[in-house]
Amino acid sequence: MGYIHLSDSEYRFMQIVWEAAPVGSGRLVELCAERLGWKKSTTYTVLKKLCQRGILQNERSTVAVLAAREEVAAGAAADFVDRTFGGSLPGFLTAFMGGRTLTEAEAEDLKRLIDRYKEG
Repeated sequence: MGYIHLSDSEYRFMQIVWEAAPVGSGRLVELCAERLGWKKSTTYTVLKKLCQRGILQNERSTVAVLAAREEVAAGAAADFVDRTFGGSLPGFLTAFMGGRTLTEAEAEDLKRLIDRYKEG
């Protein structure tokens, strides 16, 4: 499926769904009212949108997750790097490291990771 990009409100909604799924749609409305302050109509609008995108499934009033957290996390990370660092992974890593040091094992792990994703 690749990266899944969600708005902030969709991501907060998905946090609730991941925690509760499979969950009845009525119970989901209650959870969103408690945790997000949403009205029933807002919950159903977001639910319908995410079902249309193939992220969730709502069958017989039971909501199930079709997208793994990892896919959504990858999309959120890519969005963050794009917005904050103009898509520059080295720029992100420089800011993230912020003067920290790596152990030899961490440095080797990162080298292997880079080699795995290097072009050619």
